[in-house]
Amino acid sequence: MNQTIFVVDDDAAMRDALVQLLETSGLQVAAHADGPAFLADYEADRPGCLLLDMAMPGMTGLEVQAALNARGLTIPIIFLTGHGDIPMAVRAVQAGAVDFLEKPIQGAALLERVQRALALDLEWRQTQGRTQAIQQHYARLSSRERECMAFIASGLTSKEIARELGISPRTVEVHRTHVMHKMGAANLADLLNMAACCKP
Repeated sequence: MNQTIFVVDDDAAMRDALVQLLETSGLQVAAHADGPAFLADYEADRPGCLLLDMAMPGMTGLEVQAALNARGLTIPIIFLTGHGDIPMAVRAVQAGAVDFLEKPIQGAALLERVQRALALDLEWRQTQGRTQAIQQHYARLSSRERECMAFIASGLTSKEIARELGISPRTVEVHRTHVMHKMGAANLADLLNMAACCKP
């Protein structure tokens, strides 16, 4: 999976230096001079991370972060800050940013943080993909199978579920087998983890 480091900084010299450092390290980079240009270009299916300048004219880094959050877009953000921006950077981390670096930035430290952010992005996308697959499996269950799955997730035995639904324990066992098969659950613990991702 090709990951892109998006660099957003209004300072052309800083932007060019960051791009050169990252590309020299073999990384794919897309640079933008301001927040609106980045937001117009960025698509959710492009994996990577965002190096985002905190203090930019027109649209600040915090405003870019807020715009991403409002659209439900998740990308690891590393804020680049001047000395006076530290309190804002702390607020940015509280709003979901993964890191912030104070200018001037040491190349080795930047590359280390970028690699960490890229690993985090990969982890988030794998989790999201698994959740979507579970929800697709869940959508294929019958209404009775969904009822049984909810009771199983609540810790009820087949006999207890049978009493709740007014059916025989054997019928519950058939439903349980279907649920395990359709959900692709390896065991009960696996099914319980899946249940947390499913909305009735």
